[in-house]
Amino acid sequence: MTTTENNPSAATERSVPKPVFTDAEAGAKEFPDSSPAARRYNYFKPAKRKQTHYEDVTVEVQPDPRHYLSQGWIYGFADGSTGYPLHWTKLKAWGVDEPEPARGVGTGSMHVQNWPAHGWHEFRDPNEEWEQSLYRYNANVVRQLTQNVENARNAKAFDLWTPNWIRFVERNVGAWMHIEHILGLYVFAANERSGPTNMHNTAMAVNSARKIRFAQDLALYNLTLTEEIDGFDGTAHLEAWNSDAEWQGARKVCEALTAVQDDWGEAIFAANVVFEPLIGELFRSNLVMQSAAGNGDFVTPTVMGAGEFDYAQRDLRWTIACFGPLPQDREFGDHNKQLMQGWLSHWVPQALEAARTMQPMWSQADHKPPRFEDALDRAKNRFAGICRDLNLDTPEELKQ
Repeated sequence: MTTTENNPSAATERSVPKPVFTDAEAGAKEFPDSSPAARRYNYFKPAKRKQTHYEDVTVEVQPDPRHYLSQGWIYGFADGSTGYPLHWTKLKAWGVDEPEPARGVGTGSMHVQNWPAHGWHEFRDPNEEWEQSLYRYNANVVRQLTQNVENARNAKAFDLWTPNWIRFVERNVGAWMHIEHILGLYVFAANERSGPTNMHNTAMAVNSARKIRFAQDLALYNLTLTEEIDGFDGTAHLEAWNSDAEWQGARKVCEALTAVQDDWGEAIFAANVVFEPLIGELFRSNLVMQSAAGNGDFVTPTVMGAGEFDYAQRDLRWTIACFGPLPQDREFGDHNKQLMQGWLSHWVPQALEAARTMQPMWSQADHKPPRFEDALDRAKNRFAGICRDLNLDTPEELKQ
């Protein structure tokens, strides 16, 4: 018997190559922001001293060959345009006339400081809206409205409504859902893809979602009233929207907003700067919410007020942040101001004419709201304040 057989441990050890680390393997190199503690992106400059979560998930998320795509856009449209064409609005931001920087293979990491339309990237939504914050906000609104309506149902609060107010709500409050649906789906959602940056597109998308949610709030409320109030006609809003003279002016302007051709800037500007204060707030705040309590209704103002809060505290805020700096743009301020003043001259007369066609609604309920002329004056003053916030001149057409 050999020694190896007598003593297995004496067997010759096999020669197996051992791993040798040379720091050439992937992931070996440490960068300044490689540490798990470093959770800040360094490819954009935050609006404030410290970047926010909103900026992390929206700023420059969309790719662009002027920054990162070294081989150009990977997709295009049938007319030959590619990516996010800056000519999809007549508005301009500084840098838009600069030629696109020459890029080539191997330059993908080259950061371009002054790239075309750099001024567009200065926009930040003051609401700091993105997907998660939108879901939470809308969920909270729906939860609160559901509780309000359910409490009213349990307390038999709808039994206190005056007869003429029932007719008013079924026709006019119901008709307003058409406007919210049209603006949300065919103005904001339709233009969402056209913005020059992901920040603009996200702001338009969440504006659209709030509009569509409010239209659904009104639709569900209409169904509830149909169940709770004897004789409530849940389809009356269709006849009002299609036939009532009081609604045809607002309908005409609303549908005209969907037909704005090739300019997301004009469509959003006309909707949030002109239509909403001169027609939207006029109807929601100065008519429905002023009339409801006197007619025994303490529920409808909570439903309508949710949509009013959407506009006054969120939609208008991002709109002013988006358009306000453009008349003072370092390169195209005069161009932008002249363009937006032209938009005002075009849309304000239409909105005022539509507002005046709504006047008969002020006398339909048993308990009348403040005079129509007083309500319209408040709407005009509100609109004039928005113009000042946007660094624009109050249009002469407002004197109509």
